[in-house]
Amino acid sequence: MSLFHPRVLSRLHHRKYVSGTSTSNIDVSVCRLHYLCGKNQSDGKLKYVSLNRQGFLHQIQPVLTRFRSVNFSNGVHSDNIKDIFNDEDGYVNHLFKRITENDRGSLARGITLIETTSEKKKIQAQLLLKKALHYNKEKESHLLNKTSSFRIGLSGPPGAGKSTFIEAFGQFLTEKGHKVAVLAVDPSSSQTGGSLLADKTRMQNLSVDMNAFIRPSPSKGTLGGVTRTTNEAIILCEAAGYDIILIETIGVGQSEFVVADMVDMFCLLIPPAGGDELQGIKRGIVEVADMVVVNKSDGDLVPAAIRIQLEYVSALKFVRPRSQNWKPDVVRISSLTGEGIPDLWKTISSYRHKLTDSRELFQKRENQKKIWMWNYIKDHIMDAFRVHPSVKKLIPNMEQQVKKGAITPGLAADSLIKEFMK
Repeated sequence: MSLFHPRVLSRLHHRKYVSGTSTSNIDVSVCRLHYLCGKNQSDGKLKYVSLNRQGFLHQIQPVLTRFRSVNFSNGVHSDNIKDIFNDEDGYVNHLFKRITENDRGSLARGITLIETTSEKKKIQAQLLLKKALHYNKEKESHLLNKTSSFRIGLSGPPGAGKSTFIEAFGQFLTEKGHKVAVLAVDPSSSQTGGSLLADKTRMQNLSVDMNAFIRPSPSKGTLGGVTRTTNEAIILCEAAGYDIILIETIGVGQSEFVVADMVDMFCLLIPPAGGDELQGIKRGIVEVADMVVVNKSDGDLVPAAIRIQLEYVSALKFVRPRSQNWKPDVVRISSLTGEGIPDLWKTISSYRHKLTDSRELFQKRENQKKIWMWNYIKDHIMDAFRVHPSVKKLIPNMEQQVKKGAITPGLAADSLIKEFMK
């Protein structure tokens, strides 16, 4: 099989050794790669310079070194390139190295890898996460009882101004020398499964800041305002050197606060028309908030913002604090004018210091790891259930019987579970 065979080209593109290139450019790049590995050394050097000048060389470097070790004297065939593409560890090692060097493109590719549904790539993703986890642990071992990063979850109803707030807050942090990673979750369509991923579009200034990284991801039907892999994306962002991680959820309701179990501090953003005191007393998302932020406190909305701030301050007195070292606070800000953001950061810093000094922050992260272990078990059991051969055969028949009213949904579920447990 020639190196120019479509199957080989598709594998090159699929494994992202030539990511970011069009199909026509793939043919050209592969030709250059072939010449580079040929017998003519002078021609090889010229091609190497040509690739380097075009900024293309870094994309194929992982596979390039392996091409040089292969004997091409008898031509390029599938036998002598098989080992190149089967060496998954080489790609993961290169990707991890680039992530730790704060290459934003590699970080984006790493997050894409952990979001994959391919069983083969999931093995690569777990290898990458294992490396990142050990790297972060070693980095924090030199910090004398401090964390290398601080994770902040931002949630609220649709229209609360979460994206606008993140841009203003993110720019404030980068100006202070912090490196900010934003993991934004967009809702996926229940009809088509697609997602607009528009959060990054709203953050035009922050998206071009070299000290910031913004990654929008689709929710893919996951409840709670986050994705199944958001927790793992945090690990990669920390390995890349980002010390402030902001997780923006989709617009959520009262009972959707999964993000609270993956962050150090959970902030609830509400607009000036965010309900009354009775709304604040209701159990749910307000109960798990470490801070309530009243946004859009500018112009004609200032009186309404002050009123809702006072009502939530009063309401939170009836809510039992989750922490022994911190009582939830209510602050008022304007993402448009920047008013209140410096005071908000002081409050967040005070929260971080208090929980770090009391060791509560470390205990919180340990408990969160246990929670997410069980969440992954639930997800993986469901995935295994759907692909089980016997269950797959029974599902269409059971669905038809449920639709016709022949059996109850509960009985159908019990039958499928019994088949799965055999």
